[in-house]
Amino acid sequence: MDDMLKEFVVEALDLAINVEEHLLSLQRNPEDMNTLNAVFRSFHTIKGGAGFMNLSAMVSACHLTENLFDALRTGKSPVTPIAIEAALEASGFVSDQLTALSNGTSPEQLSTMPAALEQLLNDAIEGKVTSTPAKKDTKVAAAAVSANAAAGAHTSIISADTLPAVPDGEVAWEAYYRAVTPPGTLPEVTVVNPVVKQEQEAVKTSLASSEIKQSAPAKEESIRIDAVKLDVLLEVAGESVQAANQAAVLLEKLGQYSFDGDAAPLMSALTETLNRASRYSTELQRATLATRMQPVGRLFQKFPRLIRELAKDLGKDVDLEISGAETEVDRVVVDSLYDPLVHMLRNSLDHGIESAEERAQTTKPARAKILLKAWQEASSVMIEVTDDGKGMDASRLREKAISKGLINIHEAKTDDEAFQLVFLPGFSTKEVASSVSGRGVGMDVVKTAVERHRGAIRINSHLGKGTTFIIRLPIELSIVPTMLVRTAGASLALPMSTVQRVVELPETFESVGGQPVLRDLGRPLPIRSLGNVLGYEKSTERVGIVIAAPNPYIISVDSVDGTSDLVIKPLTCISTPGITGTARSAEGELVLVISLSFLLDGCKVVERHSA
Repeated sequence: MDDMLKEFVVEALDLAINVEEHLLSLQRNPEDMNTLNAVFRSFHTIKGGAGFMNLSAMVSACHLTENLFDALRTGKSPVTPIAIEAALEASGFVSDQLTALSNGTSPEQLSTMPAALEQLLNDAIEGKVTSTPAKKDTKVAAAAVSANAAAGAHTSIISADTLPAVPDGEVAWEAYYRAVTPPGTLPEVTVVNPVVKQEQEAVKTSLASSEIKQSAPAKEESIRIDAVKLDVLLEVAGESVQAANQAAVLLEKLGQYSFDGDAAPLMSALTETLNRASRYSTELQRATLATRMQPVGRLFQKFPRLIRELAKDLGKDVDLEISGAETEVDRVVVDSLYDPLVHMLRNSLDHGIESAEERAQTTKPARAKILLKAWQEASSVMIEVTDDGKGMDASRLREKAISKGLINIHEAKTDDEAFQLVFLPGFSTKEVASSVSGRGVGMDVVKTAVERHRGAIRINSHLGKGTTFIIRLPIELSIVPTMLVRTAGASLALPMSTVQRVVELPETFESVGGQPVLRDLGRPLPIRSLGNVLGYEKSTERVGIVIAAPNPYIISVDSVDGTSDLVIKPLTCISTPGITGTARSAEGELVLVISLSFLLDGCKVVERHSA
């Protein structure tokens, strides 16, 4: 069983168990709307996952049950015993199918939905008090009742529903015999519900064909843990590493002193113990991080259907290609990427891909293409959305932003800066908003969501050829490799993913357009003072750090104090331009962590004009 199917089975089994509990509660309180809605949502959720996994029988059962509870909660049908019975039978059928899957049965070997269950659900939807019985020999039933009355015995009357079905023209002798025999003389007959009997036979056939051992349950290979508990565990692991690092620094300072006599072996033992504690805390941290890592394919596989349906609505012919689905990233990042990627894909379809008529006038293939790609780069995960559509017109973007009052005429001079204007709140190139886009909120949401997780997003576009959105996110959210620097007495940390090299700065610089520049590897790079940008007092900055940004530049600081993996605490109460969070150095000093997107944007604090 592949990972996605396994994950679905685990989640759906939990839902199926909850459904049964809700149904039993509903028997006691038929007018409980909260329970009705909970059952509806559970079957709807299972149906969605089953449809994604191509489990047609499960989809059919969930769909009918979903229709039933939609009718119950809207008052179109009454909550009758047959409705509860039908829902319980459907829940049992779904549970049996899920159990068979968890025990190793392949989806192709699962039984089909029993006709009796379908009839039962349809009768409940129609609001019938009793289900339509299967064909029975009513003449035999009447004869049995007459014989029982003539005998004058206190026997239980055998109804048509309890008599076995017999071929036309034959006599049910066993029914006659039981009808005239005093009660208690013969062993009771166990009447098996036709739905249950049919499903039992199907499960037996399925189990026999797949040669599954029924003597012992399958071993559980995974357990579900509350994400909050994992977050707490990761935080504790990070703090233990931090404490071990601080202890190592203190031990190093103690090593500067000489210890004689009994103190010498104690220091040796302390050193060995702290080294072991540091090693184990690091392993704990690594193991905890691994539990939160998930492949982005879990997210990517939700999009092909979205693209097909949206392309159909827009009248466009588009293929979605997925690459790098095995790339792993922090669970929190995976969960937070859904909305941004939906906005980006919708934007590519609506704005980027041309209409069929427009595309026919170009040399491009009639069928457009959108690429969704992920890969790992150093300590970052890169996610790219590329379309082969019309591309962006930088001059039109500038004009639109100026006309809306979002920027002034002196801003966004380069094409790269103009492309970033699409992330401004309220910016849209559409004159009329549609159900897909045009309200000026989608791409702003994308940038906000990405930066919330210490990431950055950039746009590359070529008019007439297409557009590429590139998202850079840290693979691990809580621990970030950084370079520690100091300016104006403040300790700051720069994400290592943006640092190219460290250079020595001269006392005087060349000037281009009034901006100091320094030649690095033959190219003139502008120099920006980190202290000045962040509002610190002026200091003597003689160390430069080359920043790997779309437009590379050098940031000047007082000194570099080394590198460190820091446990980042996000800023929650205040918002400071350029600062994404705080951390503690190995010496216990408070460190401000510089935002990745701030560095990639050139350390520019720009105040936007309100529209």
